[in-house]
Amino acid sequence: MGVRVQEADFDVSAELDALCMGRADVGAVATFVGLVRDVNDGTSVGGMTLEHYPGMTERAIEVIIAEAKTRWNIFDATVIHRVGALKPRDRIVLVAVCGGHRGESFDACEFIMDFLKTRAPFWKKEATPQGERWVEAKTSDDVAAARWDDGKNDKAGQ
Repeated sequence: MGVRVQEADFDVSAELDALCMGRADVGAVATFVGLVRDVNDGTSVGGMTLEHYPGMTERAIEVIIAEAKTRWNIFDATVIHRVGALKPRDRIVLVAVCGGHRGESFDACEFIMDFLKTRAPFWKKEATPQGERWVEAKTSDDVAAARWDDGKNDKAGQ
């Protein structure tokens, strides 16, 4: 399991190679890469600053990955989340999951991303033409994470 919170950009291809290194049993790698948009809720965004709680944030992400591993038969996962000042089109986050089969890899990747949005301690501040504003939690993120609580979307509910 790889968890990194960093200011530097990341190389998606290199991270996927590292995730699968030495494993001939990997049949699927599911990934999600989040980017900074230039608009949010109809307002132009010139950049974003992300803050976190060092140590606490990494531990929260480790717990999310560990939970994914109990729900799906996956081999490993990597999460890289950037902090600091970012501009539109910059990469913010990478979630990569490797496993034997695509279905479980896809589900685990989506689960990890949904829970990153709701359980990992990050704070986002956007730069807009009207000034800086903190990004509030979205109900849609809570709804996405809640769907995993019913047991129908993991191996325990199959």
